[in-house]
Amino acid sequence: MSKDYKQLATAVVTAIGGEDNVIDLYHCITRLRFRLKDQSKAHANIDEIKKIPGVLSVVEANGQFQVVIGNDVDKAYDAVMDQYKIQSALEEGNGDTVATDAPKGNPLTRFFNVLSSIFNPVIMPLAGSGMIKALLVICTTFGWMSAKSSTYLILTAAGNAVFYFLPLFLAISAAKVFKANQFIALAIVAALLEPNFTGMITKNGVTVDFFGIPAILMTYSGTVIPAIVAIYVYSLFERKVLKRWVPKSLEIFLTPMIGLLIMVPLTVLVIGPIGVYLGDAVGNGVNFISVHSGLLAGAIIGGGWTYLVMIGIHWGVVPIMVNNIATRGYDTIRPMVAAATFASAGAALGVFFKTKDKDVKSLALSSLVPALLGGVTEPIVYGLSVRFKRPLIAQTIAGAIAGGFMGALQTKAIVYVFPALTTLPAFLGKTFVFYLIGITMAFFLSAILTYVIGLGEEGESAKDTTPQLHLPVHGQVMPLNEVDDEAFASRAMGDGVAVQPTDGNIYAPVSGEVLTVFPTQHAVGIRTAGGIEVLVHIGINTVDLKGEGFNMTIKQGDHVKVGQQIGTVDLALLQKRGYDATTMLIVTNMQDAGPFEVVDADNHFYKFNQAPVVQPAQA
Repeated sequence: MSKDYKQLATAVVTAIGGEDNVIDLYHCITRLRFRLKDQSKAHANIDEIKKIPGVLSVVEANGQFQVVIGNDVDKAYDAVMDQYKIQSALEEGNGDTVATDAPKGNPLTRFFNVLSSIFNPVIMPLAGSGMIKALLVICTTFGWMSAKSSTYLILTAAGNAVFYFLPLFLAISAAKVFKANQFIALAIVAALLEPNFTGMITKNGVTVDFFGIPAILMTYSGTVIPAIVAIYVYSLFERKVLKRWVPKSLEIFLTPMIGLLIMVPLTVLVIGPIGVYLGDAVGNGVNFISVHSGLLAGAIIGGGWTYLVMIGIHWGVVPIMVNNIATRGYDTIRPMVAAATFASAGAALGVFFKTKDKDVKSLALSSLVPALLGGVTEPIVYGLSVRFKRPLIAQTIAGAIAGGFMGALQTKAIVYVFPALTTLPAFLGKTFVFYLIGITMAFFLSAILTYVIGLGEEGESAKDTTPQLHLPVHGQVMPLNEVDDEAFASRAMGDGVAVQPTDGNIYAPVSGEVLTVFPTQHAVGIRTAGGIEVLVHIGINTVDLKGEGFNMTIKQGDHVKVGQQIGTVDLALLQKRGYDATTMLIVTNMQDAGPFEVVDADNHFYKFNQAPVVQPAQA
């Protein structure tokens, strides 16, 4: 059965406090990232949200309430946006503003949130162009293409463009985050790549004169920090000065003119050189640790990367990797990250062979494919490793060992990609064989460890997944064929049970969406997340009361929890008017629902399989 993304979206938005509690929303590769007005409302329902079919996990980090969906996150996102008037954090004029306005979160949290928002849109073109560069390496290495041919040069332009003009991509993304005019921001950073400017740079650090002020010139192609810092400074200047003092009638030319006149020299004189030196210092520091203690660095990153991703602070490392590739032509961190990726995939394989639960086995196999082919591991991490705990231990150990191995041997990536079997060309070079050994080690060691240490009783045993329905009222259970109404007694409407109620409280027999509340309030239809449709019908021929004596507190579209009180009925009134108060609980789509159980207050089970009711047996 295909997933009902509309139902998933409704359940999630309802549980996080409704659309009025959402500031904005965007999604990354696997997560819906909500920014909420009152996160405590969503926090109170975390356990409920995790149980929604299609939701793998929930993460509260970086000022966001992140609902992990997995590979189909775009479909869930579309379902939310189609049904609710929620502001998209990716829309023009709003941007990935998740970090800058958030009133909550410490400075470190907001910093990582800013990096996440800036780099998320850029990662895809970086990875795509990186793969083109890697494929060109293969073509020239095996003599399939000449490095001097026009074909090679055209494809090289496609592969180099994102890296060479990376500051422009970051300028656009940063302008969205910092709420600055994107095109003015783009013009500011574009000045650093303009031919007249770059023509003055004979080498990094050359000094020229600017109105008598010495200006240290740097090469900015492929850099990360200068563009982000420059646009942050410009956003403050635009917001606090230009928008306050420039007349509306003149802003169409005066705002960009002043912005460029101020920010381009300021970036050339101050921000740019400091940014380049800072980026180089951070990169050199990380590379120094990698060279002098590659084993330790690899073990920490290989074993700990999954945890960094789970709390969102891996974004602090991404700029270093990107900067390394842009300035040095290689990076030693990415192979260490690959150890964690393939260790996660190995854990899924171990779970697949270890578990007897068909649902868990299916999840393990389905999440293994995107991990191996696309480097997307969150379905594994949240659906298996975190859930059962022991696979997380296994993949941590395997990732640390494999990461330490590749770190000790200075294994390199030549372009930025997601580690996967499809991106192997990105690691070609003298250390490629070490990379192959490392990811193979991570994968199979994690699978073996997962299989050996197991998943615990929950994951290894085959569980009974027969859906359970609870009685909608307190009272004495009776078979449907004893009901004084042929439509119910003949099971023409579906199978189930009848109850002689002892009080007037009415409860939800299942968790799910309210499909209908009859205008006379004597009957309610509810559909579970698994697709079972149930009917609660209070009394026989009580439709004739036209709602008198009934008080339902729910409406169509609401989501209810099993056992939640959904209304009341005045039994004394029904008796006075001569109506039979027998209440029916019916599954109306037996052909789709399959076998199910009804559980009464004394924990007696009534089992159904498109057959007559069997006698209750003590559970």
